Amino acid sequence: MTPNFVHMHLLLNHVPTVASIVALGLLLLAFAKRSEELKRGALALFFAIALISLPTYMTGYSAQKAIKDRPGVSVALIQRHQSAALVALILMEATGVAAWFGLWQGRKPTGASRWNAPVVLLLATVTIGLMASAANIGGQISHPEIMAPGEAPAGVIAPTALMTPSIGRFQFTHAYAWPALESLHFIGLCLLFGVVLVGNLRILGFMQNAPFVDVHRLLPWGVWGFVINGVTGMMFFAGAAGQYIENPAFHLKVLFMLLAGANVLYLTLFDEVWALGPGDAAPMSAKLVAASQVFLWVGVIFYGRMLPYIGNAF
Repeated sequence: MTPNFVHMHLLLNHVPTVASIVALGLLLLAFAKRSEELKRGALALFFAIALISLPTYMTGYSAQKAIKDRPGVSVALIQRHQSAALVALILMEATGVAAWFGLWQGRKPTGASRWNAPVVLLLATVTIGLMASAANIGGQISHPEIMAPGEAPAGVIAPTALMTPSIGRFQFTHAYAWPALESLHFIGLCLLFGVVLVGNLRILGFMQNAPFVDVHRLLPWGVWGFVINGVTGMMFFAGAAGQYIENPAFHLKVLFMLLAGANVLYLTLFDEVWALGPGDAAPMSAKLVAASQVFLWVGVIFYGRMLPYIGNAF
């Protein structure tokens, strides 16, 4: 059965905005009550929202394909919605990365930096405004009756450089652009998978002389690798979305990536792995999660490599 990504977009498109408002309220409550537990919960929620925002944005291209030729639908308005959504996605991913760094720093003996939570608060506030703007433009596409006659579409106007036609032109008209992006993508993958492998092999019982708290110092390198891969990957996608939205290998790659990202929350939030000292063995539940994470990232790499060979999209 082929998944209906238009329906999926309709189901997901309000989740990042509404969930971000909930997470922001939780973070403000944490400030008011001076509760570290509430703050950790809010940061974890922001990280989860950053993950779910990726398929929310990507399935928008399927919705565009389904309605762009209908009478009365403005292609210019679709393009504006798409670009506004990309700007909101960039800020949402930045919020998620900042939130993860807050969770990671909270594991240090000195605790999280004082600047982290205010930065997440600022990023989240801006992100909610941008997401609301993108959602408003999206509503105007299928419901033009909400606008008064002659009224100009409301919402944030994205910079020209962040509009998908500009991203596509940059990649395909500059000889150095695609090779440079591919090289960065590979470097990010090496950073990411290298850290994933070292951290999870320790949990699985290798290198038992090393306490996990020392291994955790490598985790930010893995996150920066994910950021590099995320930025370059989204440029590939935005520049030639038609090659991806119908490709089953891409669907599986994204699914594996989201599940692997959810596993990162386990490694960051739960105490059982952080208590591992020299010579300590991890509990079976932690070993299962570690093994699944290695498997999932191998799946991401495999299906990414199979993109040109599965689905006849390239």
